[in-house]
Amino acid sequence: MKLRKVTAASAVVLALAVTATACGSSDDKDSGSSGSGKKIAIGIKFDQPGIGQKTPQGYTGFDVDVAKYVAKKLGYDEDQIQWKEAKSADRETMLQRGDVQFIAASYSITPEREEKVDFAGPYLLAHQDVLVRADDDSIKSPADLNSKKLCSVTGSTSAQNVRDKLAPKANLLNYPTYSACLTGLQNKAVDALTTDDSILAGYASQDQFKGKFKLGGFKMTNENYGIGVKKGSDLKDKINKALEEMVADGSWEKAVQANFGPANYQYEPAPKIGDVKS
Repeated sequence: MKLRKVTAASAVVLALAVTATACGSSDDKDSGSSGSGKKIAIGIKFDQPGIGQKTPQGYTGFDVDVAKYVAKKLGYDEDQIQWKEAKSADRETMLQRGDVQFIAASYSITPEREEKVDFAGPYLLAHQDVLVRADDDSIKSPADLNSKKLCSVTGSTSAQNVRDKLAPKANLLNYPTYSACLTGLQNKAVDALTTDDSILAGYASQDQFKGKFKLGGFKMTNENYGIGVKKGSDLKDKINKALEEMVADGSWEKAVQANFGPANYQYEPAPKIGDVKS
């Protein structure tokens, strides 16, 4: 009787040990340290057409295409990706906390951010620019924005940069979203909208806006988009290799054309991985 009790107890302990080991293995696999796991969590924008957008049909945009390619190279199929919204203010925290394995979300590489996270890339060189109506030829340089109504999204610094440095007399108007700015631009309530040219091209490429707007082509800043990873993560080198392969096999060019082509976006050639132009 006593022997049976010991044996039963041992069996329970053994079962618990096996279960704990199995759980530990699953967690390790899902950590993103290798492609052998069942899932990988990736942060993207949910509200930027052409860059990263959540739609009833799924997720679309250049960053989404880049993320899918990288995930595939890491060993994950598309149905193994868990997409998570990476709002601008939350990106570093999401990486530090381990909510995602990497973030591709119009994430400009800056010295301040590099103190908190690591970046693979850059995989796109964007520039701050303006979007104007297609039939408006009055804005040919940033200085022409003086006395114009310049649309800014609440919390954005792009429009403020233009007014502070290039067009001090611009009439800065704050709107809640870029979509609201575009409607205002279409209705002539504002004269121009400013942010990264890649983002502007994505919005202008939407079906309801095709042919109605054009980019100024001013290239007022350099914005090097990188893929953010947790500080010290070995994913950085693996993602850099994947990005190099994406450029080499033509997938990068195909993704740019598919997402930005309708806006006639004069994009830069694929940047050299590891080369950040300030």
